[in-house]
Amino acid sequence: MTVAWEEVGWERVSGHVGRVRLPGWDCTAGLVVGGAGALLVDAGSSLAEGARLRADVGRLLGGARVTHLALTHPHFDHVFGAPAFADAEVFAATDPAGRPSRSPEELRADAVANGLDARTAAEAADALVRPHRLVTGEHPLDLGGGVRVLLANVGPGHTAHDLAVLVPGAPGAVFCGDLVEESGEPQAGPDAHPAHWPTALDRLLELGGPEAAYVPGHGAVVDAAFVRRQREELAARFAGFEA
Repeated sequence: MTVAWEEVGWERVSGHVGRVRLPGWDCTAGLVVGGAGALLVDAGSSLAEGARLRADVGRLLGGARVTHLALTHPHFDHVFGAPAFADAEVFAATDPAGRPSRSPEELRADAVANGLDARTAAEAADALVRPHRLVTGEHPLDLGGGVRVLLANVGPGHTAHDLAVLVPGAPGAVFCGDLVEESGEPQAGPDAHPAHWPTALDRLLELGGPEAAYVPGHGAVVDAAFVRRQREELAARFAGFEA
């Protein structure tokens, strides 16, 4: 790394892992830096946010590029910045039943309904980057220099396509997407699978263990105890939903 995380407004999670909370929807983007590659986790809510992330990463890496992009789930605030990283290998989770992810038009409409400028939403939807690799179970990545990452399809839960990113270490880090939220109550939209959500959080806890840092899609980094509490709250909230 050429500059410290704090110099570009990022938070250091561990030695080679950082994240930033983007304005607007308080969406997290993460970065894992290896000796031969760099993985970005989520890409922001617009082409402008994607460009901002690319500039930040350029400063952090001394001009080196993101080689891999993991999209934790198909909501506009996490994927609309992805065209800024069209030269990266893009990963996302696949639906267990093989159903497709949300269409560009669905994402555009959802973005506008949530307050994104209509022209900005249309531009991002038109330029949307489709994943190159769909993860069905687990997919390891070796970023070089002893830095390894595990991409895990842990859904359905918040959506039908929930991808977690585990960075082993002491402690490790788990990027949870919106399966975990700290700055507000977890949002269950029309594409959520409420009956399966607690099980997805069980899987996150299995991946990270009791000492890991859990990075939510929105809000401050939390610990395993927070994830367990949110799991129990969601189980109570969604009691009676059919699987």
